[in-house]
Amino acid sequence: MKRLWIAGVVAAVFLTPAARPADEDNPAKEALQALNDFIGGWKGAGGNTSKSENWNENFAWSWKFKGGDASMIVEFKDSKNFSKGELRYLPDKKKYQFTVMDKDGKPQIYEGELKKKFLTLDRVDPKSGETYRLTINTAAEGLRFIYTYQRRAKGSTIFTKLYEVASNKEGESLAGGAKEKECIVTGGLGTISVSYNGKTYYFCCTGCRDAFNENPQKIIKEYEERKKKGN
Repeated sequence: MKRLWIAGVVAAVFLTPAARPADEDNPAKEALQALNDFIGGWKGAGGNTSKSENWNENFAWSWKFKGGDASMIVEFKDSKNFSKGELRYLPDKKKYQFTVMDKDGKPQIYEGELKKKFLTLDRVDPKSGETYRLTINTAAEGLRFIYTYQRRAKGSTIFTKLYEVASNKEGESLAGGAKEKECIVTGGLGTISVSYNGKTYYFCCTGCRDAFNENPQKIIKEYEERKKKGN
């Protein structure tokens, strides 16, 4: 019996997984960090393929943290179709999920993948059977944000572009240089500063700033661990 007890203790010690950095324990946050360039305010213009209709459209992306959950949220102003949305990563499906409210406040759910820096998200209309597609990408080192809205008829294999929105990041010049200040939470471009224990830390959005204010020592520790690993 004593030998069995010792063997159990040894097995528990050797089979217990080693501690891992926080980001490795949060695949959703890690996957969303590939879209860090989304964060911030954007000013742009939309237009359809016939150029018969044009409009100005602004929107802003920020991080949202709640417990161990991580997502990105967006608020639209003067959008043709949308009012606000939330972008998540689904580890089980290995897909991104974008839940966006239309102008009437009804949710639309798109799912898809990130390939070659293009996020492609689809949803099928339950009534018409048509497929709607959002293709999102950034350009000019993260200073340009472009998304296209397309439709594919039921039974068809061809998408038709309905319109495109092209935007520039607020407060940034297309001739701007490399990132100078890094967000301590996500590694994005730091645009908000907070002083803590005599040091200044930077954040890409209010969501990251609020997460820091809730537990600054935890965030600083995770940041220093990433730096040691060269991330």
